Amino acid sequence: MHKTLHSPQHQRLVAWLKKARCDQGLTMRDLAAKLGVPHSFVGKVEQCERRLDLIEFIEYCEALDLDPGDGVRIVRKR
Repeated sequence: MHKTLHSPQHQRLVAWLKKARCDQGLTMRDLAAKLGVPHSFVGKVEQCERRLDLIEFIEYCEALDLDPGDGVRIVRKR
């Protein structure tokens, strides 16, 4: 198993999350407020400096009104 932080799969997932945020007209600060975290948390996720654990991923998706299953399918795409 290799590190995944900069893998193509992780980058696709982060791009999907960022696009959803932008499409909804939310700033990083807006999303951070919904999540109850500092805005730097969102910035680090979107810059691929930080991975989300499973619970964080689900909460992130819920804050963006996304289905986490869709994110899993994006990761699994080849």
